[in-house]
Amino acid sequence: MANKDNHRRFGNIRKLPSGRFQIRYPAPDGQLRTGETTYATKTDADRALTLIEAQMIAGDWTDPERGKILLGDYARKWLKERPGLRPKTIEGYTYLLNRHLMPGLGAVSVGKLSTQMVRSWRANLLANGVSVSTAAKAYRLLRAVLMTAAEEDKMIPRNPCRIRGADNEHTAERPVLTVSQVFELADRMADERFRALILLTTFASLRWGEVTALRRSDLDLKARTVRVREQLLELEGGAMVLGPPKSRAGRRTIGIPSAIVPALTDHLAAYVDSADDTFVFLGKKGGFLRGNNFRRDAKWADAVKEMGVKGLHFHDLRHTGNTLASQSGASLADLKARMGHDSDRAALIYQHATKEADQKIADALSARVEADRKDQDDDDDGLAGALVPTG
Repeated sequence: MANKDNHRRFGNIRKLPSGRFQIRYPAPDGQLRTGETTYATKTDADRALTLIEAQMIAGDWTDPERGKILLGDYARKWLKERPGLRPKTIEGYTYLLNRHLMPGLGAVSVGKLSTQMVRSWRANLLANGVSVSTAAKAYRLLRAVLMTAAEEDKMIPRNPCRIRGADNEHTAERPVLTVSQVFELADRMADERFRALILLTTFASLRWGEVTALRRSDLDLKARTVRVREQLLELEGGAMVLGPPKSRAGRRTIGIPSAIVPALTDHLAAYVDSADDTFVFLGKKGGFLRGNNFRRDAKWADAVKEMGVKGLHFHDLRHTGNTLASQSGASLADLKARMGHDSDRAALIYQHATKEADQKIADALSARVEADRKDQDDDDDGLAGALVPTG
């Protein structure tokens, strides 16, 4: 039988029949909590109570009872309590949760998760053939879930997702077309309706969902601008949903080069009704343009193969547009606005690439200068030798 409680100002300590000491204390909700572990000495137990009291005063205390919820249950609840997420985002998170988080960590209590456990989970994903990109997406989802558990719900003292570089996708460098290749690709589309689609997507740096959601009123060919205010999402079940752009910065008005205005003018005249809310790019039967239907009707794979850029994705057109914009000397702020990004990160990638290219040009010029100087020195040496008197 346990000894009588040893009372103190905050909580109490009692000695167990085993000789170890157990703590109990009132939680902020008024309920009495029992320490999750026991202590070898009363001094250790007293120190633990002092620490818990200090954490409560500072607002840093985490409830061990709440940390007993399984990660899988908490993650599903986390996802359900975010009504502002776009349908496509919910679909992607659900896939990652069911496919990659649940098998390895779903049955683990949130409070038991450790950095080592997360590291082992990620290593197992990669060892089982999951790509670095997908593993990074799964890791970022786990980190977001546990950030809420740590900072908002106070279930754990800190987020165990602390693996440097685990959130980086390290995607392979994507191809960038030249301006002439962009026009060649547009001309190679098997369906003439898609010529303007290729040109506008590239030179306005648009996403697939943005360009397919454009309406006639979004194009102002006199001002040479295109307005992005919606995106069209194709969900896994086949449903097509119109929603807001990917981010707040996604709502934007983009300048377009005058060189593609004739193609857009011809497209509007040939394929788009005069009503302002008519969609600019639709499928053959007048419905929303789906990715698979576009690739089939445009004979995309044949076109890129014939051009020698096999493996080119539609998204690479936006990548090409971003690169061309960066090479024009656009500022970081201008690139962000054109690309529709809230953060500097993506725009900096293009600026960095431009700086590298510029440095290569400078290095090449330097080499030419040095070569020219060497040739000049050789000529001077030869001339000096010819002028030396002999005999």
